[in-house]
Amino acid sequence: MTQGGAARRTVLGAAVLAAGTGITGLAAGSASAAGDGHGDGHGGGDGGFRGLPYPTVIGHRGASGYRPEHTLGSYRLALDLGADVIEQDLVPTRDGQLVCRHENEIGGTTDVADHPEFASRRTTKTVDGVSVTGWFTEDFTLAELRTLRAKERIPAVRQRNTLYDGQWAVPTFEEVLRWADREGRRRGRRVWLHVETKHPTYFRGLGLGLEEPLAKLLRRYGRDGRNAAVFLQSFEPSSIQRLSRLVSAPRVVLLSAAGTRPWDFEVAKDPRTVADLVKPEGLKWIAGFAQGIGPTMDLILPRDAAGGLGAPTTLVKDAHARGLLLHPYTARNENSFLPAEYRKGTDPTAYGNALAAFRTYFEQGIDGIFTDNPDTGLLAAEAFRPGRRPVNR
Repeated sequence: MTQGGAARRTVLGAAVLAAGTGITGLAAGSASAAGDGHGDGHGGGDGGFRGLPYPTVIGHRGASGYRPEHTLGSYRLALDLGADVIEQDLVPTRDGQLVCRHENEIGGTTDVADHPEFASRRTTKTVDGVSVTGWFTEDFTLAELRTLRAKERIPAVRQRNTLYDGQWAVPTFEEVLRWADREGRRRGRRVWLHVETKHPTYFRGLGLGLEEPLAKLLRRYGRDGRNAAVFLQSFEPSSIQRLSRLVSAPRVVLLSAAGTRPWDFEVAKDPRTVADLVKPEGLKWIAGFAQGIGPTMDLILPRDAAGGLGAPTTLVKDAHARGLLLHPYTARNENSFLPAEYRKGTDPTAYGNALAAFRTYFEQGIDGIFTDNPDTGLLAAEAFRPGRRPVNR
């Protein structure tokens, strides 16, 4: 997610960029950037995010275009498809254990509705100002949650993924850390993670703060240092500020639509919106406690009323001027998620011209991208990795 000149390319690890022009060569480049080669979360040499391939391909909830999201199967496939980094979203159980789910409401991502013993747990809550009905992780102990199985979140769009419903349990973050260490040793390179704290203000209000147990686990598994193989991310800047006081791992502030306000700003009566945070003064403020931003792609390439792409904003240039990398979200293959000019036919679930769309995103100079389809992202990124100059630099 970035834009910048020769100096920026040096910051992001130009030596790695020259390592190979094909899929196999790119995997070798990732391995050489790992520093110690042991595959765990510990540093060695530089070992930091500057050694990652550029642009970086981040498996959004794993390879969620092909497997139910936030399962070990999804994470493993993302690595197999070439993802440089794997994303986890963290929510707590009632007994304070961190588990990997995109939301604390789990009716859409597990088979909880098929468990009559939990029927009475279905309820309606207000989460970050939004009324939500379903089953919530904070109402389950970890032991209870372990009786559930994961399923595809959007079966109407990804019917083929339903083949894997029930194949995997909901993983704890500690299980993912152990898995990443094992996979790193097996593959001969460090497995990078991109970890999001979900609804941190909401959970802190319930006495289930996320940052302290997260920091404890990161320290336990050697992913708490400046060169640790992990990014920490949140839509709430105060969560990133809190984490900055607990660990030194690189941090990213996520940014939603321009007219929205982070929920912690709402609670604190901070009048700033995302539109304020993407201005130079807002980016300077973020750079005081984070190393990057994760904006929605629309903040870089706005869409018009018909869903087509408009003129690029100056966000990439402005963020780079403040020393911030950019990891925008989310690139996907299906027509329903693509800009109008890259759609094919009228079936919203069919694949459009995703490779061309991904290349357009990379041409903006972004440092990486979250994608449900790591193989598509890697193929599109290939043309930019040997040192080709993006068109707007």
